[in-house]
Amino acid sequence: MQILAIIVSLAIALVGVALFGKTIGHIVSVIKLGQPAPGRTDQPGQRSATLAKETLLHTRMLQWSHIGVLHWFVAFGFLGLVLSLVTAFGQLFDAHFALPIIGHWFVFEWVSEFLTWTGLVSIIGLMAIRLRALPRGEKGRYSRFFGSTAWQAYYVEYTILGVLVCIVLLRGLEYALGAGSRFHFPSTWFVGDALFGGLSEHALENTVYLVAMVKILISFAWMITISLNATMGVAWHRFTAWPNIWFKRKADGGTALGALQPIMVKGEPIDFENIDELDEDAALGVGKVEDFTWKGLLDFTTCTECGRCQSQCPAWNTEKPLSPKLIMMGLREHAYAKAPYLLAAEDDRKSLSQLVLDEQEKPLVGPADVAVIDEEALWACTSCGACVQQCPVDIEHVDAIMDMRRYQVLIESSFPSELNGLFKGLENKGNPWNMSPSGRMDWAKDLPFEVKQVGTDVETLAEVEYLFWVGCAGAYEDRAKKTTQAVAELLNIAGVSFAVLGDGETCTGDPARRSGNEFVFQQLAMQNAEVFKETGAKKVVSTCAHCFNTLKNEYSQLGVELDVIHHTQLLNRLVREGKLTPVAPADSTLNGQKITYHDPCYLGRHNQVYDAPRELLDIIPGAEYAEMPRNKTKSFCCGAGGARMWMEEKIGSRINVNRTTEAVETGADKIATGCPFCRVMLSDGLTAKQADGSAREEVEVQDVAQLLLASVKRG
Repeated sequence: MQILAIIVSLAIALVGVALFGKTIGHIVSVIKLGQPAPGRTDQPGQRSATLAKETLLHTRMLQWSHIGVLHWFVAFGFLGLVLSLVTAFGQLFDAHFALPIIGHWFVFEWVSEFLTWTGLVSIIGLMAIRLRALPRGEKGRYSRFFGSTAWQAYYVEYTILGVLVCIVLLRGLEYALGAGSRFHFPSTWFVGDALFGGLSEHALENTVYLVAMVKILISFAWMITISLNATMGVAWHRFTAWPNIWFKRKADGGTALGALQPIMVKGEPIDFENIDELDEDAALGVGKVEDFTWKGLLDFTTCTECGRCQSQCPAWNTEKPLSPKLIMMGLREHAYAKAPYLLAAEDDRKSLSQLVLDEQEKPLVGPADVAVIDEEALWACTSCGACVQQCPVDIEHVDAIMDMRRYQVLIESSFPSELNGLFKGLENKGNPWNMSPSGRMDWAKDLPFEVKQVGTDVETLAEVEYLFWVGCAGAYEDRAKKTTQAVAELLNIAGVSFAVLGDGETCTGDPARRSGNEFVFQQLAMQNAEVFKETGAKKVVSTCAHCFNTLKNEYSQLGVELDVIHHTQLLNRLVREGKLTPVAPADSTLNGQKITYHDPCYLGRHNQVYDAPRELLDIIPGAEYAEMPRNKTKSFCCGAGGARMWMEEKIGSRINVNRTTEAVETGADKIATGCPFCRVMLSDGLTAKQADGSAREEVEVQDVAQLLLASVKRG
């Protein structure tokens, strides 16, 4: 038995280690095919601290608390019990073997047994969760495991289960062999008594050889299996998650949300003012898998197929073909299938298999039956960031999707026809509605006070405290105009000096950038940047979450540094300072009414502004606040982001109706939000529900500022 165990164990270990090393080299070579990714190694100390925090505290995993706790014990069992494998090899040669120095140290023994039992309970718990959430029947697509490679997940789980069972058995055998008292085997002595108490020493030793061999076989069979499957993310993430977290966009641990990165060529942002100097073969965006950065390829490799992103995606939850998880899996499979071609010398490529050559010819984006990524899925993204927020291993899905859109728009001229109108309006009139710039001040005509304009009433913005950035929606969209008016009135009541740019303002470029038209974004952004420099803009308040995000996070890419605040943040501060006082007299229309709040994605997930709007709603007298089930980091998108406001929803159900249904089901009389895009989408959703009788006619969608103004004015 001992000879057999030694031969079998050493043989499989030798094969496993050799294959493992070879596959690691292959993975590294594939990742190195990507383009440069600057800024991924700055602040190494901070990055290491972030890695330690996310690993030890499981901060990303614990967004789903019970699963995060179970995963912590499994992960640390995997790490902490590595020495049990060393012990198993020693036991092949001597059944009484224990690690030198620490082998019989009670602290080591107690910790090992704790990690073994908690790991065992936890992996059984995770297996039960997976089995309970299996995709079944018509509702199968709503399982987060829909589309995941099931056999790989089962194999990994049963491997962990098998290894932990072997550790328990070996501990019981050690006790039965007289390796120590119950004090040294606090939770496994009974295994030794119950299963092995009547065996002779020779039988116990042979059983040790057998169980140690089985443990080694299970461990190295796993190593061989993952070595033969380089795209087995559910296993490889145990190794790739660490570098993926360390190299994340923000060294301080923040998610890859907020700013969208500029188009990069050879690791440098494109200079659009000197675009003619660009190489003809330079990729504007991503048109081939090798156009992704090395960090993008590392992202694809790391995807665990857990489906958290998929479970939160508004497109997927409304029956559209976009799943962030399936996008990552598709890109990973394509990258590794195409890699032999990319890694081969020019003369050797013709001799490659037909499968590899076919993969090389496959377009990255196009019809679902011929391309790697379904074009319908690509354009279904609202850029809400739910996928990035939820990912436990810090994959940057939105960046990948937006880079593919850029190539489709700028190189292929392939995009939804509805975007033609958007691009035309932005290029010719500086707004998505193609309205005349001379109408940008129409919203202020009925106000009981004069709104100051730069160049007319004030020479520069140094004469006032804030530039009030009205935005295209706030200037042209009838419902959004009411928000603009409400904020202006509240600032006037509070005695805050502000001015607007009037027809000197143009679109920030957010819808152009999120739809892939970086040229138009740069055109608009550079125009605005020049105005900011001329007028001395420093402090900006915005009612639009998209304008807020773009001005705050992206204009620095053009050398413009602004202190940007959202109107709910400023109004909340003014209330706290006593400059605005909400009062509800007996005849207030808000008395006894229920208010719910919808988190705009570009205010919440992209910029972590969650509290200010809620605090404002909480202090409005006479009203009751009701939270929607999906809120804050897990809030559901309204459907307008990613330039989707200007595209038709032709597949599945409507995202805005899905969200409005949730709001209505709280019993709210007022649905509050802090973004004009959200207001338009939720208003349209509410109108549809009122038309079919599933929502009360009295329900309204209003901006937080309108609700506050109603309370302040009545006071």
